[in-house]
Amino acid sequence: MITLGIETSCDETGVSVVEDNIVLANVVSSSVHLHKRYGGVVPEIASRFHVEYIAEVLADALKSAGMTLGDIDLIAVTSGPGLVGALLTGISTAKALSYSLNKPLIAVNHILAHLYSAFLSDDAPSFPFVGLAVSGGHTALIYFRDIDRYTLLGQTQDDAVGEAYDKVAKILGLGYPGGPAVEKAALRSKGCGTVKFPRSYLGDDSLDFSFSGVKTAVLYYVRDRYGRLQGTGYRLQIKDKEFISDVCYAFQEAVLDVLVEKAFLAARIKKCNRIVLGGGVTINSRLREKFLEASRLSGGVKVHFPAKAYCLDNAAMVAALGERLYGKGHRCGLDIGPEPNMKLREAMNV
Repeated sequence: MITLGIETSCDETGVSVVEDNIVLANVVSSSVHLHKRYGGVVPEIASRFHVEYIAEVLADALKSAGMTLGDIDLIAVTSGPGLVGALLTGISTAKALSYSLNKPLIAVNHILAHLYSAFLSDDAPSFPFVGLAVSGGHTALIYFRDIDRYTLLGQTQDDAVGEAYDKVAKILGLGYPGGPAVEKAALRSKGCGTVKFPRSYLGDDSLDFSFSGVKTAVLYYVRDRYGRLQGTGYRLQIKDKEFISDVCYAFQEAVLDVLVEKAFLAARIKKCNRIVLGGGVTINSRLREKFLEASRLSGGVKVHFPAKAYCLDNAAMVAALGERLYGKGHRCGLDIGPEPNMKLREAMNV
């Protein structure tokens, strides 16, 4: 089966062609450069970008795969969660193609697609497993019995982990997006432990997350060192690069320690020996180091990551998951619409 995937949930316009879980083409056009000056994604700008470039990205993906629309057997599209205007562009495109080509259409959950991206690797996981979704908008632990049988175990109660990275970068004047900037600065730190930030575990057996506290701790620490922050802090220019590096390192260690601890706690609770990670934050090298180290010490729990090409928003994960769901009998009609606030609990099929 040849599946066309469309992803427009936020600031990346993605179209992919996948055949039997093999990626034939994966084209992504990002509008992140347009959002930098604002310190975050501006929904209207993202939506207009999708409208302007979706046709071009679609044409590039088909050309890269050496195919035409007539070769497509199935169309998969992200229906949520995400920005309503952005989602609407992808869904409208998918519905138009489905109707005009008389091809089946299937809607895909963006968070679950991120976790399914690990299945695009040669070392694909098997069921059951504990999935940890970590991105700019989502942090959640999910237990999978099968791709369409899963249970939400825990999720963030405030900031997502990627959102916390962005806010810390903003405090330190590192710009947007914050994840790469904080990781790069942390690599320059000697990691001597002179700066430490709290880990929020929310109780011994809790599988929920909270990252607003560590972000606030960074804010107070910087304020105490440099006095009152001016304005939003985004234009704050701290010339002490060693200070910035140490703060980034301490923040990153605090956040990643919580992710590792809770993921392996979930595996112990569910008596599961596989953990699968997905989402933009999984591209972080220190995250991978810490999870692999914990895996070695766990006595048998294996960790699976997506290839770095599939960590950030992309349509390959959407097409692959849509193909798998279609094969299991899932269907949808042309009445689907964007679900920007789709909650994991609403999407669960226990």
